[in-house]
Parts: sequence; C-alpha cells; structure tokens
Amino acid sequence: MSREQKAVDRARKAFLTGRSKSLEYRITQLKNLLRFVKERQMEISEGLKKDLRRSECGTPLYETLGLESEINLAVRNLKQWAAPRPVSKSMMTISDQVYIQPEPLGVVLVIGAWNYPWAVTIGPLVGAMAAGNAAVIKPSEVSSHTSKVMEDLLPLYLDKELYPVVTGGVTETQELLKQRFDHIFYTGNGTVAKIIMEAAAKHLTPTTLELGGKSPCYIDKNCDLSIACRRIAWGKYSNCGQTCIAPDYILCDPSMQDRVIEEIKKNIKEFYTEDPKKCQDYGRIINQRHFKRLMALLDGSTIAVGGENEESECYIGPTVLRDVKPDAKVMQEEIFGPLLPILTVSSADEAIKFINQREKPLALYIFSSDNKLIKRMIAETSSGGVLANDCLMHFSVTSLPFGGVGNSGMGHYHGKYGFDNLSHLRGCLIKQLKMEGVNKMRYPPHTADKLGWARFFILKHVDFGSLGRMALLALMAVFVAVILQYILFFQYSSFL
Repeated sequence: MSREQKAVDRARKAFLTGRSKSLEYRITQLKNLLRFVKERQMEISEGLKKDLRRSECGTPLYETLGLESEINLAVRNLKQWAAPRPVSKSMMTISDQVYIQPEPLGVVLVIGAWNYPWAVTIGPLVGAMAAGNAAVIKPSEVSSHTSKVMEDLLPLYLDKELYPVVTGGVTETQELLKQRFDHIFYTGNGTVAKIIMEAAAKHLTPTTLELGGKSPCYIDKNCDLSIACRRIAWGKYSNCGQTCIAPDYILCDPSMQDRVIEEIKKNIKEFYTEDPKKCQDYGRIINQRHFKRLMALLDGSTIAVGGENEESECYIGPTVLRDVKPDAKVMQEEIFGPLLPILTVSSADEAIKFINQREKPLALYIFSSDNKLIKRMIAETSSGGVLANDCLMHFSVTSLPFGGVGNSGMGHYHGKYGFDNLSHLRGCLIKQLKMEGVNKMRYPPHTADKLGWARFFILKHVDFGSLGRMALLALMAVFVAVILQYILFFQYSSFL
C-alpha cells in the first residue's frame, strides 16, 4: 500500500469515527489552525522568501491575514451555518417539518497552488474543516520550501489522522488521484484540471476547480486615470504578476495609451524604486521554466516600459507592452507574470465584443466613473467575478463567493460559500402518521375528483413566511376545515 493510499485510508477511518461531526471538535481544530498561523509566522515567512522572495511584510498582507479572517469567520458563524435551515412550506406540507440539514461530505482532497501557497491551500481547508470533513492536504511541490513547512508543522497543531499532509510531485499526485474522495478541490491551471476531472469521474467525485485565464481590464475615458493606473499597477505587479486574478491585459481608447503607459511607469517607480531588482517588495518568478515561458511571450511585442531580466535570478522587471495585437503571442495564454499588454479599442462596445469572443475569465476589471457603463459591462459579459475601479480586492470579501466560470473554473469558496460547497445540503421532510384522509387523493383508483383536489393542494401558493402568527393560525384552521370537507366528500362518495 502506497504512502498516499495509507494517508487517505487513515483519513477515512478517522472520519468514520464521527469525531469531525461534532461542532465543538471542528471549532477546536479551527482554533488550532489559527494558533498555527499566528505562532509560525517566522517559518511561514522564511519559506515564502525562499520560494518567491516574498517580503516579511508581504507574507501577512497577501497570505496569513486573510486566513486569520477566514478562520475567525468560520469559528464565529459555524453553529449558524451548520444548523437546520427551514424552507418555505406549501399547502401539502403546512403541518410538517421541512428543512435543509448541512452534513459533511466525507474525505476531501485539497490540491494547492504555488503562487499564494497558504491562501489557496489552507483557505479551502478552512471550508472543509468547518463543514466537518476529513481533508488530505497536497501542497504544490513547486513552492518546495513552503510545502516542507506544511508537512513538518501542520501535524503539530491539527488532528494528523483527519488532516494529513501529503507532499511530492506528479507521481504522488497521480497516486492520490487513484484513491476515492468525496470531493476534490484543485487550484491551478486548466491542463491539470482536465486530468483531475478525468480521475474524479471514475469515482463520480465532484470537483471544485479554481483556475485562471486572461482577466481583462477595461479603462473608460470617464475615470480618474491616475488612480486607475495606480490600482492596476499594484494589482498586476504584486507577487511579480503571479496572481490568478491579476489584470492580464488592458483595453483602452488609442488616445489614452500614452498616458496610461506614463502613469503605470510612474507607479512602478513609486512602488518598487528606480531599480525593482533591488526592492524587497518586488518578488521573483517561481523558477527558470516559468522565466523562459514568460520571456518567449515577449516575441513580436513592443516594450514600452521595463523588460529588464536576469535568468540566473529568475528576475523579470515590471513590463508594459504597447500596441499589442490580438494575435500576439502574449495574448494566446494566461500571462501569470509581470508583463502587461495594452490593446486599443475604439469604444465600450468593441471592448465587450473583444471580451466575449474569448474564454470566460476569472475576473473582469472595469475602471469608469459611469455607473451605467459598469452595470452594462456586467450585464453583457460573463466572468468569475467583477471588480469596478480596483483590482484583486474582491478576493478578500468573505461575503462574496470566489470562483470561476467556464474555462476559469467551477465551484466557489470563501466564508459560508466554502462551507456550503464542501457540505451536502440534505433535504429533510418529516411527516406524521396522522391525517391519512388527505392522502386519498394520491392513492388509486385515480379519479377526476381526486385530481381536482390534488390540483388545489399542489398548485395553491400561500406565502407562509409573510403571515403573522394569528394569520397563520387562522389559515391552519381553514386548512383543517378544507381537509375535513375533503375527507367527508370521499367518505360520502364511497358510501354512494
């Protein structure tokens, strides 16, 4: 039996003990996870510095503060999320218990990514734990130092049977995918996502896929261009552009291009100094393979700003490309690096058409002071999420679902959405062995009279939620009277 199979088997046995169903146990484990994040800041930061040259302040800003918020939210609201959820009743169920009961799925596989290895690995884990599941954690081997920190330290804080960490590369991941899970949560690229879906299909395992794509950024003439470009520069070059929701390219009017370039250039200097290579807040490309991929994307494009690079350090400076054509190499795949192409469009109509001709992106950014235009672009396009007049910040809003659509992914998480996504929302109807007379309409022999009564009870709509207590009691009295009339009718019919 492989190491991966043993980890999954132990997790399932631990789940079957039922201990993770206890809300108190879940809360204790979530608090332990929070304690880990707070107590191990140094180890987390050191791992990220080695993997991505993340700065000391950048670690909490882009990784752990969001996790602390997510965990606190789950601990604070878990009893409410896990409680039975009453639903509306009909004339047929007025005297019954009708509700939704969230229940754990079982064993969840969480496969993380390397670009924000804590946020996108432990973030989904929070939802899995809150929902009462066991979870096998597979950090990305690409961020190897962070993966080692997870492997060594997480078991010191969490139930290591319920939440094992399995490290390794492609071979280990393939072995994991041979096992049966009750849900697979993957963050990464579309190519691997297809492999995961194929493996999941063998066991009819549902999947959540957090992917990416080319997220457009449309700049309207009617906006404060200085502020817009400042926020775009921050969103694009944070983490050296290695962000799944980074603005991938800019769409703007030709008359705006030169000023957009100047404003972004000014902000690059302000954020990362004259020499970003020496700036502690400017990261590095994860490895040489991705470095070479990004350098190849520059072929055929005109560099307006930046372009400096050094392969030995996996360094590519913040770069802006001008007059980029739709068929340029840099427009054929998600960039996932510090290259920002600018394409010119003559109008919002043309921008909308351009966006809709391509795969649905994970994010759509709109910069405009015209609220009607913003609403129009939302109505006439499709994307995982939309953010107007800023970049990236929707990821931090736990009251919004985060996820993709089409090629940018499926499923969502954050806050209650993560809990629901990794729960089975079980429909429950509890009736009593009484009032059997009302059921005669459904029992054979079927007649026109029975059909008439069935039509009344099934199709009659009453909004019980809007009724006051006295009105509801009065309605129930009427209901009972109708039932009695119905029973007497059939008794009389039988007598005849």
